[in-house]
Amino acid sequence: MAMTPHVLVVAGSDSSGGAGIARDIETIAAFGLRSCLAITAVTVQTHDAVAAVELVAPRLVAAQMRAALAANPVAAVKIGMLGAGETVGIVADVLEEHPGLPVVLDPVLASTSGRALLAPDAVALLRQRLMPLCRLVTPNLPELALLTGSRQASDETELLRQAQLLLDAGAAALLIKGGHAGGEKSTDLLLRPSEPPLRFDAPRLEASMRGTGCMLASAIASQLATAKALEEAVRRAKLHVFDALSRQISSPR
Repeated sequence: MAMTPHVLVVAGSDSSGGAGIARDIETIAAFGLRSCLAITAVTVQTHDAVAAVELVAPRLVAAQMRAALAANPVAAVKIGMLGAGETVGIVADVLEEHPGLPVVLDPVLASTSGRALLAPDAVALLRQRLMPLCRLVTPNLPELALLTGSRQASDETELLRQAQLLLDAGAAALLIKGGHAGGEKSTDLLLRPSEPPLRFDAPRLEASMRGTGCMLASAIASQLATAKALEEAVRRAKLHVFDALSRQISSPR
């Protein structure tokens, strides 16, 4: 057990179990890996709304990360909700102590119900300090717009323009999720500097499930933890989410 690769999850809790660390642990276990944790926030929420958020002190977030890294063979890191600019900065400090460790950042900026989960003044710090330390950043279309101070992209030309702003700011790779777009297919775009976009298509399903962003990022981190190439990690992770949504249709909550 001690030699099983671990994914360090840095994220918030979700009392409903539908998203956050609960979804991360479930996903990582599905790939046969183990999780270790640095909890950034405790939230009170149902499947419909977030009622309360209590942020964990940044020094305790850093202490959790360092303890997890010291105790386990951490092979990848998945980052979700951070909540505050000071937490963003201190997480970046810890990651800088472990260069080469693959990090997947799901930039959690708001809940599905619309409640802000990252202070507005922390967005620039996320973009400047944390994103350049990550192997992959996985924004959806609303998050991409918030990260670039833009309106939500209505076509691929605008999407690529916004993505280029983040690549120019130092992001190594972006996976722009297509769940908020229209059309018969849900297409995610993998974008890297000086490389053509790679498309990952799946049929668009008439299903609703919270935590799919957590699931996708954790699945990618799990694949990177077992030394998969980024393209293969994304492909397998997207299939995992598609399968979960398909099961949701056949046996809804």
